[in-house]
Amino acid sequence: MSYSTLKQVMMNRRSIRRYQPAPIPHDLIVAILESAQWAASAHNRQPWRFAIVQDSAQKENLALKMGARLRADLERDHQPLELIENDVNRSYDRITSAPLLIVVCLSMEDMDTYPDERRAQNEYLMAVQSVACAGQNILLTAHSLGLGACWMCAPLFCPDVVRHALNLPDDWQAQGMITIGYPAQERTSTRKPINDLVRWR
Repeated sequence: MSYSTLKQVMMNRRSIRRYQPAPIPHDLIVAILESAQWAASAHNRQPWRFAIVQDSAQKENLALKMGARLRADLERDHQPLELIENDVNRSYDRITSAPLLIVVCLSMEDMDTYPDERRAQNEYLMAVQSVACAGQNILLTAHSLGLGACWMCAPLFCPDVVRHALNLPDDWQAQGMITIGYPAQERTSTRKPINDLVRWR
């Protein structure tokens, strides 16, 4: 792939949250997952794991259980009832209306272990970074295939809920959920000037 083609894919990708109801062909899902598994990873340990959710009942069950946790958290924050209901309903709609969910998880099973907290924490962060690289590959590949996608961070706030709702292995830690479908909206985006973000040394 030429740099100009790669740049076009990266710069034209947007976070799409509304989708057409059409299902995603299986071969496209496989292509997306194959791109994810070729992401860079610490020690080449490939700590990513993926839960694929297409069944409507599974999506609804996941959305309801995540929504219950979200509602409880916001109630503890003493947020207004209207705000709580809006947030819970928005989350439910985003999860249940997407034809495909990819729950991006982390497993420390193959990562190194250390006796001290500092190195153990750094090893965990290396795994998090690796999983994020896989997630970026998913987003870019979905866009290149004519699909829309959006990374949802909500599973970070309730990884136990996600694990139980989807009956995932105990070592799978949900890091995010990527909704995918054929776009039903167009979005624009901007970026900060590069010189605001860089220090040349």
